[in-house]
Amino acid sequence: MRKFLAFALSLAFSLTSSFSTAQTVQTAQTPKSGVWTAQDFKFHTGEVMTSLNIGYTTLGNPDGEVVVILHGTTGTGQGMLNTAFGEELFGPGQPLDASKYYIVLPDSIGTGKSSKPSDGLRTKFPKYNYDDMVLAQHRLLSEGLNIKHVRMILGNSMGGMHAWLWGISYPNYMDALVPMASLPIEMSGRNWMLRRLVIDSIKNDPEWMDGNYTRQPRSFQFSSVYYSIASNGGSQSLQRQGSTRKTADEFLDKKLNTPLDADANDHLYQWDSSKDYNPSGQLEKIKASVLAINSADDERNPREFKVLENLITKMPNIHYYLIPASDQTSGHGTTGQAKWWKEELRSFLNTVPRK
Repeated sequence: MRKFLAFALSLAFSLTSSFSTAQTVQTAQTPKSGVWTAQDFKFHTGEVMTSLNIGYTTLGNPDGEVVVILHGTTGTGQGMLNTAFGEELFGPGQPLDASKYYIVLPDSIGTGKSSKPSDGLRTKFPKYNYDDMVLAQHRLLSEGLNIKHVRMILGNSMGGMHAWLWGISYPNYMDALVPMASLPIEMSGRNWMLRRLVIDSIKNDPEWMDGNYTRQPRSFQFSSVYYSIASNGGSQSLQRQGSTRKTADEFLDKKLNTPLDADANDHLYQWDSSKDYNPSGQLEKIKASVLAINSADDERNPREFKVLENLITKMPNIHYYLIPASDQTSGHGTTGQAKWWKEELRSFLNTVPRK
């Protein structure tokens, strides 16, 4: 399986933005990459793009039940083929065996091969939000790939928040929803405060130049590392990796000195797109069976809020799994490691009726 995923990853990242297939004998497990263009895409602001590109990757058996995987902020669909996630889920006999399922991994607006500010419009790009991103995903599936119903939509972090919105906006489109590392409440508290600090630090940097910079603003990398350590990693795990001041400094210096292959405007849009997220008043619209998965050390979605525990009493179709914290988990990043929850997912899917 490890050799397969290494091959799959190298293949996936070598594909061009137009629809591509490997120049080898095709199997059900070979990933394919594509871009579908949505015509006259209308954003929640009323702005319209005559052509909006939506990137995606597919994996598995085209005749199998469809599973949609949604990535987190700054991620991509192809990124979900990584060792900790894809290798634990998509192999033979695993919960989302690619020989049985057809797996679709979209790139959200603003990421991957989907349209984004860095394509040329910079800060003239429409101000999108999570509702726009979910609409684009739905148009890709229903119009671009002609998929009328899916077995499951699973999302991690931002993708988890998208999953809640999917259940509200398209309640009959899926049998199951699995939102992970997310809560169905208004963007607020530490989660929003830290996001705004990233946004403000970049916009207040003279090198940003209202988005017309000639090199990436230096505040971009610093604020990104700051946000990552403040809201990800897990307290126990970070203490293990930086158990002395010397090792903590080495850990931090490595992050600060690692080249950041990203664009500041793209990141500004990605973080800002979450600001009006708040599905809490519409959860009764969800008809799918729900398995919500969070980790006990998630810095962005603290267990102390007891949001999901309270939902269970109101919505009997919701199941909740909390991953225990340890020095081997990684806070908000824990759900990106499928080993902690894949058997819960298998058991859940076995109980979900097919519509």
